[in-house]
Amino acid sequence: MAGLRSATATSAGGIVITFEGDRPSLVVGLRRRDGARRRGTWTLPKGTPDPGETIEQTALREVEEETGLRVRILAPLPSISYAFVQDGTRIHKTVHYWLMEPVAGDLAGHDGEFERVRWVPFDEAANLLTFATERALVGTAAAALGDLSTPTERVAATPATHQSESSSP
Repeated sequence: MAGLRSATATSAGGIVITFEGDRPSLVVGLRRRDGARRRGTWTLPKGTPDPGETIEQTALREVEEETGLRVRILAPLPSISYAFVQDGTRIHKTVHYWLMEPVAGDLAGHDGEFERVRWVPFDEAANLLTFATERALVGTAAAALGDLSTPTERVAATPATHQSESSSP
């Protein structure tokens, strides 16, 4: 890999949560890019900052665009860093995450970046999410949920407008 150019990139996103009783769920999306992965990747919503945006603003905007849910930030989560090669450049990327809850919207309103968007119980996320770094982050978020208060004070049961799954139109 000698001779590769090097670059850095930053993204921001969130783990959007809701509760059905005491059982927490989060939003994940199925992404297919350039047909590279026949099955696609199940991942958390995230994206790149627009000029002049803070990383918090980026996270809120990207989560809304990719999931169809308008959200609010509950707490910061650790960032994820990784490297990959694209077009002859080794990119070192950092993704900043927040724990979030929906305040409005519907999964059917997601943009085309995800083919499908759905709620998945936290205890099933490790079997669905593609990337180990995101699986570990979901574990961290699950631990953080216990610090927020009682479930009835956190988030009510999933409202009907926060549908359980959506596919792109």
